[in-house]
Amino acid sequence: MESQKSTLKNTPNQGNVINLQKGKIPPQAVDIEEVVLGAMMIDKKGIDEAIDILSPEAFYKDAHKNIFEAIHFLFQDGQPIDLLTVAAQLKKEKKLELVGGEYYLIQLTQKVSSSAHIEFHCRIILQKFIQRSLIKISNEIIEEAYDEGADVFDLLDHAESKLYEVTQGNIKKSSETAQSLVTQALKQIEEISNKEGLSGIPSGFDKLDELTSGWQPSDLIIVAARPGMGKTALTLSMARNISVGHNIPVAFFSLEMSSVQLITRLISSETGLSSEKLRTGNLEKHEWEQLNVKVKALEQAPLYIDDTPSLSIFDLRAKARRLSSQFGIQLIVIDYLQLMTGGGSNKSGNREQEISSISRNLKALAKELNVPVIALSQLSRAVETRGGTKRPLLSDLRESGAIEQDADIVSFIYRPEYYDIQEWDDEEGSPTEGQGEFIVAKHRNGGLDNIRLKFIGHLGRFDNLDTFDNTFEIGSSINDDDSSPFPDANEVFGEPNKPSENDDEVPF
Repeated sequence: MESQKSTLKNTPNQGNVINLQKGKIPPQAVDIEEVVLGAMMIDKKGIDEAIDILSPEAFYKDAHKNIFEAIHFLFQDGQPIDLLTVAAQLKKEKKLELVGGEYYLIQLTQKVSSSAHIEFHCRIILQKFIQRSLIKISNEIIEEAYDEGADVFDLLDHAESKLYEVTQGNIKKSSETAQSLVTQALKQIEEISNKEGLSGIPSGFDKLDELTSGWQPSDLIIVAARPGMGKTALTLSMARNISVGHNIPVAFFSLEMSSVQLITRLISSETGLSSEKLRTGNLEKHEWEQLNVKVKALEQAPLYIDDTPSLSIFDLRAKARRLSSQFGIQLIVIDYLQLMTGGGSNKSGNREQEISSISRNLKALAKELNVPVIALSQLSRAVETRGGTKRPLLSDLRESGAIEQDADIVSFIYRPEYYDIQEWDDEEGSPTEGQGEFIVAKHRNGGLDNIRLKFIGHLGRFDNLDTFDNTFEIGSSINDDDSSPFPDANEVFGEPNKPSENDDEVPF
């Protein structure tokens, strides 16, 4: 008898066995789905909110997906939405019986009296959908991680990309109709007219902004030049104009210079104090005051600098996604492309293929985050051996023709003064001293032009040619040395016509 009792005690009851057999149920809220669909059919006020928040995929029950699709079609077609029209649309699509017939639709409308709380209910459905998406993505990642042949860098990039889509609420949408896209385009044109013709991020260079209407979202912009032309100086000037002048968040990835060196150059440019004085800290009292006053705007600027060396394209994409999520960055600058690594399993040593992969991924990143990406690039030595003006050409892009193919804009920096060319090749023969040219050689969505800029060598800065402010020249005169306190432009960027032995390897 005792043994019989002990056996009964150790035997799980039927209820426990059933619970174990059932296992886990995916997160869902079918009852809330019923309430939302019912509210959409009896009260048109809630339709806009529901359609803005939800997509058919957000519904757990297939019948509810079909009903929502029918309502969405009627909404886009401008037809009234009620019990009869939804039933007729489902019947037309031969899905009425699949959802449970007219009787099921009647039941849905009886479950709710108004759309008063429809937004709150939609958020619950969306949360459950995100939970299911996370479970699905996690299972995919687990399966891929068990594959011994999978490349770990590809796996990391895939995982981060999928998770980013969920966190941003950007689960991939289906194709959009021409009607929807035309509406979006008209709205964008109206917004542009309110911004005085600038639809993108202003660079701070007036003539360049006139040509491009600002740097456009999802564009890949290549800025190429030979070492010593001032690639970093130009992009730093732009980053300063955008972040300080317009309070637009900018991410600057520097693979060559340290973040402290970059910010020191920005401080020198902002204050007009020589980089030598800033390095040594040998400042007079009034110079300290000047420094403290003028650096405050830079301190408050939404500029984020990352100086990770030998950054791989996968690490860059991961960092950019996080900066976009946390700080809402609207422009990415990479200094510079040839210092990046492809990562992944490409061990063939083919650098051209690796650069091609990097440029493709940069374009994909620009589209994914919907921000302009500016990547600096080196030019080949063919420029140095060419006669004449030595103005760079598209064929001079180093290591890969894919850069030209992937980029929306390809531009060059050209300073004839660097090659000891004293006059521009124009009719007036105007002097080249203290000037540079920003050459737009490829522009997928606009015109081409050679735009002259003012180059201030001792500050490592570019500015507008006609509206150049002499404030910095005046500010620099407070240095009490008889000789110029600023290094010569050639001292900073190298002497003209004297390329180094390993010129192709010079990173700046």
